[in-house]
Amino acid sequence: MSNDIVQAIKNIAEEKGLSYEAVLETLQIALAAAYRKDFGNKQQNVFVEFDPENGDMNVFDIKTVVPDMDLEKLAELAEKESKLRAEAIEKGEEPPESDPNRPRFNPKTDIMITDATELDAKAEIGKELKQKLEVPAAFGRMAAQTAKQVIMQKLREAERETVFAEFEDRAGEIVMGNVQRRDGRNVLFDIGKGTGVMLLEGQVQTERYEPGGRYKLLIERVGMGPKGPEIIVSRSHPDFVAKIFEMEIPEIANEFVEIKGIAREAGARSKVAVWTDEDGVDPVGACIGQRGTRIQTIINELGGEKIDIILFEEDDEEYIRQSLSPAKVLKIDLTEEKNAEDEVEKLATVTVEEDQFSLAIGKGGQNVRLAARLTGWKINVHQDGAPEEEVIEGEEVEKPEETTEETQDDSKETE
Repeated sequence: MSNDIVQAIKNIAEEKGLSYEAVLETLQIALAAAYRKDFGNKQQNVFVEFDPENGDMNVFDIKTVVPDMDLEKLAELAEKESKLRAEAIEKGEEPPESDPNRPRFNPKTDIMITDATELDAKAEIGKELKQKLEVPAAFGRMAAQTAKQVIMQKLREAERETVFAEFEDRAGEIVMGNVQRRDGRNVLFDIGKGTGVMLLEGQVQTERYEPGGRYKLLIERVGMGPKGPEIIVSRSHPDFVAKIFEMEIPEIANEFVEIKGIAREAGARSKVAVWTDEDGVDPVGACIGQRGTRIQTIINELGGEKIDIILFEEDDEEYIRQSLSPAKVLKIDLTEEKNAEDEVEKLATVTVEEDQFSLAIGKGGQNVRLAARLTGWKINVHQDGAPEEEVIEGEEVEKPEETTEETQDDSKETE
């Protein structure tokens, strides 16, 4: 029988992805709950030692030895503290915090030194006193049911903790995931030991997440919620683009080329600013690859999303000029002013030729909007010699229909 118990523990450990020790600990907690149900009392802190090799079980009542205390005085102090908290709540005030230095005594887990020395002459304050308890008979049906419930609950908790430990330090990593199902507006992914949740804001609106579909996912954040680990994944986050670049471009993985900034409208277009201080390395060329092979691989992974590779510049004017690519800029005027909240507002007024105006703005204002996010400057674009047209980050600007096709064709050249 003992071999059957050992094998059963091993099988559960393997099935749940837990250690043998964790399952054994769960079994001991369940046995302690069963003992309390049939033979114990509320004043006992029951602990069970179970040996699965031979089936032996020893039960103990474990208490910490504390100094002698006046229980009536402790009750008075606790009542006074409770009364002060109730009065503060009634007045709508913040209740005072409990005094951490107030003496406390829990008869379930504590035993006073006088009583402890009667049981064990060697008892000392601060040490544990371990008293062996007898098991008068076999556990009854209700105790067995209690043990079963405890085992199931503790195994679920242990499984959740194992999953959380697996993913808690992996925020920012790319993982592969298979679509399981939709849960309302969210999409659930199987990512190995855990389940990734893609919220609506993490989804790319041009993608359709059908069950069984396989995708690369960014682990955006990991937390522990009331129902267990919450692993939030995304394909729309700008860091997803950064990680894909790192995976596909050795110069970025080896830190010869650095990504200085990313502005993204997921599923439509991204602008990526790159830079290097290595002699003989072309950061833009490294990202594009021979005949565009590297950037095309990334575009395919992003479902056809257009990507502009921008050379990062320390000079703000030149950086804005680069970020508005593929449009050619005639002039840029930079101004910084404080607003009503005493915050500095940075405004760039950009002048372009008439035939570059639609390129600079982009479809629905997308090009200038991404440029503004990338550089941190609000950008106004107007045609040379024409009344000023204003385009500010986040605002959509309509442009003549006849320029749409030209804008799209020129944008393809940046791929």
